[in-house]
Amino acid sequence: MRLGVNLDHIATVRQARRGSEPDPAHAVALIERAGADGIVCHLREDRRHIQDRDLSLLRQLVATHLNLEMAATEEMVRIALDQGPEMATLVPEKREELTTEGGLNLKAGGEELARQIRVLRNHGIVVSLFIDPELDALKEARRLGAQFVELHTGEYAAQRGEAELEQAAERLREAAIAARRLGLRVSAGHGLNYHNVARIAAIPEIEELNIGHSIIARAVFTGLEAAVRDMLRAMGR
Repeated sequence: MRLGVNLDHIATVRQARRGSEPDPAHAVALIERAGADGIVCHLREDRRHIQDRDLSLLRQLVATHLNLEMAATEEMVRIALDQGPEMATLVPEKREELTTEGGLNLKAGGEELARQIRVLRNHGIVVSLFIDPELDALKEARRLGAQFVELHTGEYAAQRGEAELEQAAERLREAAIAARRLGLRVSAGHGLNYHNVARIAAIPEIEELNIGHSIIARAVFTGLEAAVRDMLRAMGR
């Protein structure tokens, strides 16, 4: 199973002072050298952490796989076409939220979302949709033309009891199996950390986990390379 490391919260620390450090671009070589398989960043419409300059630098520096998380807007589609990440993951955005709170409402996107997916795919960008682990959402993702879905693991990560964790993990297993049967490739992420990742990493239909906050938080104390290696071990690699 692959690991994509999200750099957003390196930029969050920088933006707290509106300064120049820490620079997310400086993290790329450390993360890739530690064994991660890709870099993830979310260019939000309000630019609360990752900035346009960051994305441009990341595109130049990433040697593995660059996954751009983005809202399904004309501005973001234009930026994606200009920068050319290997993957674009379309996610919902609300200005007042602290972090992404759930999966995309695909039916609300309608044919405009399908058009944006076609445009991105026609430029060689693999398109993933960040969705809740629900069969209707999986079917709609396939209909709209996505190649990947990223299953939202936030509900799973919020559980504390063992029985509740297993129940939420089973829901993700069933969604991953259904996605593969529909011809979709599967990743997962949101709220995963060193303590809860093992169950999700054990689901064979999921081929990639995208994790950011817990890795960056641990890196404050251990250093970034060690934090990435620790996560890979927690995933069973």
